[in-house]
Amino acid sequence: MNRTNVISYPLIDTALVPDQLADSAAAAVRDIVAEAACVNTTRSYAAALRYWAAWFTGRYGQPFTLPVPEATVVQFLVDHVSRRSKQGVVHDLPPLLDAILVGKGFKATRGPLKLTTIVHRIAVLSRVHALKRQPNPCEQPGIRHLLSRARRAAVKRGEKARKKTAATRTELEAMLATCDDSLSGLRDRALLLFGFASGGRRRSEIAAAEMASLHRVGESAYVYRLEHSKTQQAGPTADSTPEKPILDVAADAMEAWLTASGIAEGAIFRRLWKSTIGGPLSPAAVGSIVKRRAQLAGVKGDFAGHSLRSGFVTEAGRQGIALSAVMAMTEHRSVPTVMGYFQAGSAINNPAASLFAKRKLE
Repeated sequence: MNRTNVISYPLIDTALVPDQLADSAAAAVRDIVAEAACVNTTRSYAAALRYWAAWFTGRYGQPFTLPVPEATVVQFLVDHVSRRSKQGVVHDLPPLLDAILVGKGFKATRGPLKLTTIVHRIAVLSRVHALKRQPNPCEQPGIRHLLSRARRAAVKRGEKARKKTAATRTELEAMLATCDDSLSGLRDRALLLFGFASGGRRRSEIAAAEMASLHRVGESAYVYRLEHSKTQQAGPTADSTPEKPILDVAADAMEAWLTASGIAEGAIFRRLWKSTIGGPLSPAAVGSIVKRRAQLAGVKGDFAGHSLRSGFVTEAGRQGIALSAVMAMTEHRSVPTVMGYFQAGSAINNPAASLFAKRKLE
């Protein structure tokens, strides 16, 4: 055997066993996963697992452990999914346990959970089983079939997902009219226009906006580079368009806010205490600003941070903007996801809806 190409290394004290992961490596893996995770995703997963543990302990009188039997997942579904019976619309969660879960803060209100919440909690349980390499009850055909039927039954009962009201141009103009020349007024005006005009940014993206990513490119024009988003968590890809234009009135509002605040680095949008400028806004604070300005404007609806994003897509549909151009701004990767808003905006302008109106009766 030719050993001329064999390289020998001196033995080290921390030599590893090839088929076993060292404790330090396991800790490093957890750090990498934690750093990459979205804060909101991490929070929602933790809340879902806390609920699973509380419900399981209350239902079975023992600690929550993995793997969870398939029968337990079925019981979770029938406890929380509404169904129509001879007694009306019912669910099987015992009233006493329901009251305890609400009292301890695991549930907001008594009664069945929203189907979207149930689907999320099943997805979280499935993900945990996969990560722990445990037999996954959530992927069993019986569970998938039961969830599918629950969705269909909910539709037949007329249940619909509750969406925040879209802040289209009409609502946005009314909200902007409430912003005066005070520091808070300038900030809120810049925030609303930035969130809308740069492609319907999520509240987390607005809160995370940094001066380092904002560049002046001419008179009444900025470009904001969106380094990462919910749909681009690993950063811009070959098929993304990270540069988002901020033009005209949106650029003027940004310039007015930056000049008045003196912000030159760090977070663009900050907390305010009278004339004192503080740290970055939280995503929740961004949502509160949108809601407050809608209330001041007297526009009707359930407004929140997502209203800017849905409003941008809806308005684009109304104005007949090409779907590809809209998606380049929003960073949506799924056509079905964005089409719901887009079609809602363009529905009244659909030329096929006017076929009869364009014909003259003889």
